[in-house]
Amino acid sequence: MDEKIFVCRCEEVTLEEVRRYIQMGFTTFNELKRLLRIGMGPCQGRGCREIVLREISRATGLPVSQLNPGTFRPPSKPLLAGLFSIVESKKRS
Repeated sequence: MDEKIFVCRCEEVTLEEVRRYIQMGFTTFNELKRLLRIGMGPCQGRGCREIVLREISRATGLPVSQLNPGTFRPPSKPLLAGLFSIVESKKRS
């Protein structure tokens, strides 16, 4: 039953999908991110990163503290596009 739980709500990735890809040998957050788009939605992984890392830990036997949490790329928080035009207009002033 818990297999149908959405791990990444932004990209609608289920626990079943995450576990299947880990069993196929994709055991890093960055690999799963590239294949499943986990951590690429509006929350930038703030909602799913820890859950995915725990699943990787469980499957590999490594503690979460020894796992690479993945690459963060700016912006790490969603920004309104209008903010960029405000910053640009202040630079010109």
